[in-house]
Amino acid sequence: FRSKQWYQRRVAITAGGWSTTLREGAPRIMKEEGIRGFYKGLVPLWSRQIPYTMMKFACFEKTVEFLYKYVVPKPRSDCSKSEQLVVTFVAGYIAGVFCAIVSHPADSIVSKLNASEGGSVVSAAKELGMAGMWKGLGPRIIMIGTLTALQWFIYDSVKVAFRLPRPPPPEMPESLKRKLAAQS
Repeated sequence: FRSKQWYQRRVAITAGGWSTTLREGAPRIMKEEGIRGFYKGLVPLWSRQIPYTMMKFACFEKTVEFLYKYVVPKPRSDCSKSEQLVVTFVAGYIAGVFCAIVSHPADSIVSKLNASEGGSVVSAAKELGMAGMWKGLGPRIIMIGTLTALQWFIYDSVKVAFRLPRPPPPEMPESLKRKLAAQS
């Protein structure tokens, strides 16, 4: 079954006259759409969430590396905790922008599926069209960028507050160093 948040979102998206509680809504979904009504958004949800999460971590790490290498005028080890947290926030925001871009089309399809009865991923995508799948990207970038920046900032702040070890920036694997040296 879907979460309470899914149900609340469906109620908010769907035109008036729909059930207002999960207790009323779940049997209605079952009656009108069958068991598929509870799971029709699962594939596009995964299509949104998996790339979103991968981008959040990969882009954040690469952006931190880039910022310390090309933007911050001193090594991370010489930066104060406050300076490091600023880098974390900026890298988190940039990662959030990429998260929003990667996940927006699938999120639009999920929203369309939740607002209509009996639709499929393909029919929702066709109905939205290419432009419709990208509609609203600007506000989503602002929202996701800010949320992602705050998530990384809070995560790093907790690590600093509790004096938890922070991993050093990753180094190139020895095998890749040897390969590049052999090519030179």
